[in-house]
Amino acid sequence: MNNKKPEILGAEIVAQSRLFKIEQVHLKFSNQVERHYERMKGNNRGAVMVVPVLNRDTLLLGREYAAGTHSYELGFPKGLIDPGEEAHEAANRELQEEIGYGARKLTHLMELSLAPGYFASKMQIFIAEDLYESQLEGDEPEPIELAPWPIEKWQGLLEREDFSESRSVSALFLALKYLKL
Repeated sequence: MNNKKPEILGAEIVAQSRLFKIEQVHLKFSNQVERHYERMKGNNRGAVMVVPVLNRDTLLLGREYAAGTHSYELGFPKGLIDPGEEAHEAANRELQEEIGYGARKLTHLMELSLAPGYFASKMQIFIAEDLYESQLEGDEPEPIELAPWPIEKWQGLLEREDFSESRSVSALFLALKYLKL
């Protein structure tokens, strides 16, 4: 197995929007084959997703608008890590902004790649326990609907059409493993 990374011969931004930069990368592989790839340049700050557990028997999810699919999706609180902020601080802030709870205990579960073939960003997955009510103002255009879900009925989430985001599904399974369910 070849673990030698391709040599980057050149890179340039070929498109840009307010949110994304698309970079074309000219690569030379160890077998001398050259290719051009396109990738979205991340902000390198990273992001967080949090699985809030209320009273050890209830998951707290939010239902919010997803522009990519033009639908309302059920999922766990998530967001970018702000400059100068640690991942666990961002996790607790996002909890308070999106669902109105803070956590006295945050446990890091895993770092996930979002789409490593063309996107460099990573997401830190946390589980939040020992919750308390606390609301911070977020940047969402409308309030996120709080959706409590009994942990014992977790399989029902997988049957819902509006629980389809792969990061939330992954976070659910990581949380179940952590909780030994």
